[in-house]
Amino acid sequence: MKKILILGGTRFFGKRLAELLLEEGHQVTIATRGNTADDFGDRVGRIQLDRENKESLAKAVEGGREWDTVFDNICYSPQAAQDACDVFQGKAKRYILTSTLSVYDPSSRLHQEKDVNPYIYPVSMGGRSDFSYGEAKRLAEAVLFQNADFPVAAVRFPIVLGEDDYTGRLEFHIDHVKQERPIGIPNLQAKMCFISSSEAASFLSWMKNQRVEGPINARSKGEVKLSELMGWIEKETGKKAIISKQVSDEDKSPFGVPDSWLMDTNKAERLGYQFQPLQAWLPALIRQLAAK
Repeated sequence: MKKILILGGTRFFGKRLAELLLEEGHQVTIATRGNTADDFGDRVGRIQLDRENKESLAKAVEGGREWDTVFDNICYSPQAAQDACDVFQGKAKRYILTSTLSVYDPSSRLHQEKDVNPYIYPVSMGGRSDFSYGEAKRLAEAVLFQNADFPVAAVRFPIVLGEDDYTGRLEFHIDHVKQERPIGIPNLQAKMCFISSSEAASFLSWMKNQRVEGPINARSKGEVKLSELMGWIEKETGKKAIISKQVSDEDKSPFGVPDSWLMDTNKAERLGYQFQPLQAWLPALIRQLAAK
């Protein structure tokens, strides 16, 4: 049994991760601001804190608490990363940061982890509002890998989808097609990769037993053209999608990338992880959401 802390464990894949860890018999504590209720009951410990405030984050180690693994799903800036380096110094045996495909720019090539090297990436300090999302995550990785005294891994996920996705990114497209509203997609030929919320949680859980450090890409096997994705939605809704390059901001697709956005998962696969095929879950998810 391991003592595990999840920073951000009450919704989406963080919640799924907590469930998996509990099923495996680990001692799980979730740390959040307390704004989202959970149904874990007395199966988990809870720490109420503000991840963006260093003094508040220090509650995670009050009373001499130490952790076998810390999962950080809510680190969005280099300052937040530095706070973690300071707070968890000597208190964490392993630290797993949830990072993102957004550290890479859209490109026709498959991105490998080495394409953005956090060990040498120049550090600029600031909060989450000081940088774009992708740059903030690059800097957060850089701070942790360059400054932490504990082993760190950064899991780079693409867009995570599931029926529990509180952002509603896939529902945006389904609802627009149902309502015959235009969708702003600049490049229907662009290919994208995704991962399901259940597999994101499974991969994070698997990572706690790996000795690997550094960044690691994780996504479902295979990719999909945006034109094909919209075709799946048209099939399930029975309506034709209205695609336009000129729309209002509220109608711009959350998947509206100018070029393909993909990454290579050979590193994870060499370690023995077998990713689920995209085709095995995404069409079924679209069917499920379209039926609501």
